[in-house]
Amino acid sequence: MIELDTPVFQSEAVEADWWFENSDQLQVHFEKALANGTLAHGTTARRAGIPTTTIHLDPQDISLARVQAEKRGLKYQTYLKMLVHEALVKADQSDTPA
Repeated sequence: MIELDTPVFQSEAVEADWWFENSDQLQVHFEKALANGTLAHGTTARRAGIPTTTIHLDPQDISLARVQAEKRGLKYQTYLKMLVHEALVKADQSDTPA
């Protein structure tokens, strides 16, 4: 299998730029993997071992997240991950004595 040397990205915008700037190289990797039968399924994150979690949300919350995410130019799943992360960091900081 052909491995891509993808960096750790500081933001979604930086990641998007990297994928765009390397699209020619990625096409070559894709074609080689297709030709030799090693084309794999899944995202880089899944291959990196980042766990997947399923949660059930109220449909109204999802609708609201979609609207808010769109205003920010984000996918709603990305926006929800950001909200969860921010809430966890804030809760951790409030649990830490000053």
